[in-house]
Amino acid sequence: MNWIISFLKSSIGKKLLMALTGLFLCTFLLIHLIGNLQLYKHDGGLAFNTYAVFMTTNPLIKFTSYGLYATILFHAFWGLYLVFENKKARPVQYASYNGNANSKWTSRWMGVLGTIILAFIIFHMWGFWAQYKFGETPYTRYEKQLGKDTVTVVNMSVSDFPQKPTFKKLEFSNNRVDYVIIKDLYKVVADAFKNVWIVLLYILSMVALSFHLVHGFSSAFQSLGIYNSKYNGLIKFVGFGLFGVLVPTLFAAMPIYFLLFQK
Repeated sequence: MNWIISFLKSSIGKKLLMALTGLFLCTFLLIHLIGNLQLYKHDGGLAFNTYAVFMTTNPLIKFTSYGLYATILFHAFWGLYLVFENKKARPVQYASYNGNANSKWTSRWMGVLGTIILAFIIFHMWGFWAQYKFGETPYTRYEKQLGKDTVTVVNMSVSDFPQKPTFKKLEFSNNRVDYVIIKDLYKVVADAFKNVWIVLLYILSMVALSFHLVHGFSSAFQSLGIYNSKYNGLIKFVGFGLFGVLVPTLFAAMPIYFLLFQK
């Protein structure tokens, strides 16, 4: 046990923890993105709302989510701690220092980029996750007639219920019509992304995420000892093309889509 603690306290051990937690969060980003692509379905938000119910009621997902929250906080504050340690180890800057000659600016600004992303995550969870869990999220009724593909969307109000509803999803059929009454996170998202300032915040945060991932993904494999001539081409391609460009772009496209194309 002592050797484990000693290793984790070492420079290599500290970087290893950042690498492993960072790669875990990269995996989460892909899963979260795939789920959020349900927003583009033209079904009045039914697919996305069903996905939201699954993510907040499935026991395995709920258990994993607590580990995810802990990982996000650990990765963020551990990264800031490493930045602080590096500055403390060299309190006086060199008389002549050319940052670009020694490291990329993304490397030197990882702490700032990480802080921006952490602030964005807090804002994001407060606006959507907390609203869905604890706020006054509206309900919507979806009606689909047997043998037809079209879905009728009916907005609901509190007066439609005999008492305040506690369920997230209710399904039943009557007179050849399938009904789904569901907690409508889709409407919360759509309304939020009608605000230009919120959309701009999301876009700028995704830019910060892009730069953070471009450097962080490759650095993680360097810390794991896998970054070498045999694999570095693929790692650079995945780090830049997938996590640096595609993932942040698709996330940023969602608020733009609602602002410009959804009425």
